[in-house]
Amino acid sequence: MRRQFAAIAALSLFALVLAGCASTPAASDDSDSPAASGAFPVTVDTKFGEVTVDEEPQRIVALGWGDAETVLALGKQPVGASDWLGFGGSGVGPWAEDLYDEAPEIIATLEPSYEAIAALKPDLILDVKSSGDAERYERLSSIATTIGVPEDGDSYLTGSEEQVAMISEALGMADKGDELLAGVADTFAAAAEAHPEFADKTVTVAAYSSEGWGAYIDGVERVQFMEKLGFVQSPTVEGLTPDGFSVPISSEQLDLLESDLLVVFPIWVETSEVTSQPLFNAIPAVAEGRSVILDDELISSAYSLGSVLSQKYAIDNVVPLLADAVQ
Repeated sequence: MRRQFAAIAALSLFALVLAGCASTPAASDDSDSPAASGAFPVTVDTKFGEVTVDEEPQRIVALGWGDAETVLALGKQPVGASDWLGFGGSGVGPWAEDLYDEAPEIIATLEPSYEAIAALKPDLILDVKSSGDAERYERLSSIATTIGVPEDGDSYLTGSEEQVAMISEALGMADKGDELLAGVADTFAAAAEAHPEFADKTVTVAAYSSEGWGAYIDGVERVQFMEKLGFVQSPTVEGLTPDGFSVPISSEQLDLLESDLLVVFPIWVETSEVTSQPLFNAIPAVAEGRSVILDDELISSAYSLGSVLSQKYAIDNVVPLLADAVQ
């Protein structure tokens, strides 16, 4: 059951968890991007060894969590993509949906149709933020050159920096990738500077679903988001044994979630299913107003997706909530 919690979180923190042009880094037009064609061949290091992309990809299928938005941010358009958060339409958030000239073929997430992928005749498949399953990788790479997870990227633990670096390198656009990452880093730095009260405050980022409670471990983007704002991971959570990218927490041990700030994602449950729990309300951070429940679907999706296109939206909308709770 606890592994099911990790699987649910990996999939769809998702369907309910996590626009504004001003908060979205502009995707570049191909004519403005340092390209691609002169950069090839390129070699990308992955868990499955070095993968060489011989020529500039023309037909890209982006399957990993946030991989499609990363491609769009670089000015390219996938012909196939997975919609991990159930956005519908072209499978991306409102901060990215206008970047498609033509909607991609939507491919299932955990159990993709390999036949549908092959029918798209891709010359590059991206599965950079994914499970890291070897059988999945082998089947994809039998269709086309595939960039899988990095060495430490199993269980959707590919960080946003690694994701952008690997995809931009595969597309022959490493400099553009660096530029995008620098823009996001500057936005985090500005938010942290504007809120010195965040510095060194402990934080627990937790989720509640029908499977129960879990707290995210350090290294997961939902925690890294907070660390980039100046917070530090809860030492209590850090000392617990993880299962995938979260630590299972029993309802009788919710005091383990206590920290200077508690951030909670309801997953596939109503907020009232969280707030009606007596032991949740007994956590000092909750009782004293030092908690935030991210139950706005769009905000939590932007936070959870962690793409270069969604992170600025999340910063703009999450930081004020955090500031109110910390104060």
